[in-house]
Order: sequence, then C-alpha cells, then structure tokens
Amino acid sequence: MMSTILALAVPLILAFVGICAAVKGVDAFRTMSKGVLEGLKTVKDMFPALLVLFPAIYMLRASGALDAFTDFLRPFFGLLGIPSEVAPLALLRPVSGGAATAAAADIIHSAGADSLVGRTAAVMMGSSETTLYVIAVYFGAAKIKDTRHAIPAALCADAAVFLVSAWICRLLYG
Repeated sequence: MMSTILALAVPLILAFVGICAAVKGVDAFRTMSKGVLEGLKTVKDMFPALLVLFPAIYMLRASGALDAFTDFLRPFFGLLGIPSEVAPLALLRPVSGGAATAAAADIIHSAGADSLVGRTAAVMMGSSETTLYVIAVYFGAAKIKDTRHAIPAALCADAAVFLVSAWICRLLYG
C-alpha cells in the first residue's frame, strides 16, 4: 500500500499542479520554463564558487593536512568537553556536507551509534550547517562580494553548536 502511494506521489503532484493552473488560467508550461531559466541563471552565478570549493576540500583531505590539524586540536577539544573523536567532524562540517557525513558515519561506525561519541556526532550533524559552502553559494548567487562579518559570525555559531551539542549529549547520555 505504502509503495503504491509513493509511486503515485509525483504523478499526483504534477496532476494537481496542472489542474490548479488550468482552473486559474495560468500557462503552466510557460511558467515552469521561466522558473527553469531563473534556476539556470542561479546555477551560472554559483558555479565559480563551487568550482573552487570542491577541489579545495579534496586537496585538504588528500594532503593529510586535515588529519594533522585534527590531531593538533584533539587535546583542545578534550579541554572543552568535546569528545576528541568528533574533531574531524567539527573541522569538516562548516566546509563540506559530504565530507562531514562521511566523517560522522566513520565516527558512528567505530564508536557505536548509542555511545556518547556517536550521539554527539549525530547531534552535531543535525544541528550545524555547511557554513562556508552556504555562504559561498548564496553570496555568489546574490552577487555579494564583501562577506565582511558573515563568515566570522557563522563560524562562531558553528563553534557554539559544537560546544552545546557535546554539553547536551554529556548531560543526557554521559
């Protein structure tokens, strides 16, 4: 029953949109074409930021610099009450959602989903955003060149998220 509903979801949504457009007298094809054109313009504006960001993330991981920086920060994380095992996640999350997801999966696999470390990693993933990626994409799409205080403020918010995630997990599960 559920698989049938899921299989029919997209056709039903398209039919609903078509019926609403016909009732309101809107040319659905023309409206959707305009939307696609606006989307392509946004992609054109975002593409340069993405073209720089993705290779930079790959080079950071491939060079071993991320591992060295993570090892350097582990004692500091311990002093703040953040499990040192989540250090790679905290460093990757503001930069890359995919890399952070891989780091979180690795942490949860090695520590266990019900462990304090696994739960902390899950809460960090759910509570934070890929800050630098979002800023690069949205500011690029809006043609904002001066990010001024946006990046420091967003990174401070990420730091607060990581601290509070560890604190809440330690309080609830520690």
